[in-house]
Amino acid sequence: MSEFLQRACPACGVSHTREEAHSPVRAETMTVEALRPFWSGLFSEKRFFTYHRCLGCGLLYNPAFFDRERLGKLYSSMAPNMEIVSNDAIAATQKGYFDAVRGEFDGGYLEIGPDAGHIVREATTRGSFEHFWLFEPNRAIHDTLRASAGGEPATLLTDMDDLSPVPDRSVGLAVMVHVLDHLLDPLAMLTQIRAKLRPGGTLLIVTHNEKSLLRRVMGTRWPPFCLQHPELYNPATITALLGRAGYAGVQVTRSRNYFPLPFLVRQAAWTLGLKLDLVPLPDVSLGLRLGNMLTLATAPAQAATDSEPWLAAAE
Repeated sequence: MSEFLQRACPACGVSHTREEAHSPVRAETMTVEALRPFWSGLFSEKRFFTYHRCLGCGLLYNPAFFDRERLGKLYSSMAPNMEIVSNDAIAATQKGYFDAVRGEFDGGYLEIGPDAGHIVREATTRGSFEHFWLFEPNRAIHDTLRASAGGEPATLLTDMDDLSPVPDRSVGLAVMVHVLDHLLDPLAMLTQIRAKLRPGGTLLIVTHNEKSLLRRVMGTRWPPFCLQHPELYNPATITALLGRAGYAGVQVTRSRNYFPLPFLVRQAAWTLGLKLDLVPLPDVSLGLRLGNMLTLATAPAQAATDSEPWLAAAE
């Protein structure tokens, strides 16, 4: 019997697919223990579950994947990210994400997976939110995250699957940066968030774009093809998913990310099978629109109050 979860499309429930991308050794042919060394590390040898294209909605996803229990254990044992993307580059990138959100907000601020709180810091200095609801499973950075809230009323929670502590229809802005493509059930999470948004409230999502030029150039060496992404999105599939979860006014744009020049050169060399670890390069950052997309969506003014609006629509 397989160690892995076997699932239909997490966006539309259809089981009919077309295979699209696989690693030299397919992850589903290995054991969980054998996959542990490949769980993290951008420049290590590739192992990932075979990606299939859903023939119902077009989502690119893994029909075979880790179950929730094994996934939790893998994340809990994950070493700190020591790649050479500097804190300044990360802060500049996430400041740009907040810049993309237009208008003034009232009510609460909700973020799933805020990490050290770069966008939280922007929200405290440039917004007027009543309360910050921050769902971050890594307790080791909670003190840093709380400091990012700058003394504003803030609740920090570790269970990212349960948003019940947040009052319904209380949030003006919700944020998910590189979180949605890590979730086994993205539709359920988006539906939970919509219930927490005020009518007209905004959801900001950042994900990889599997239809990007970078993905086509890099092929199966594209970094988002990895063990941590059970599904990957493009503008059409994320728009359809948000519609299914009850959102309106979806806008998708390419996001600008800041990368240190040594990181970019190293990644380009790795794609070509070269190593340039010892070559000195200037420590400067470049802002590029490479492979990621930023999505904004709105909770309709007359949003349904039930937790599963797609079921009602199907009846």
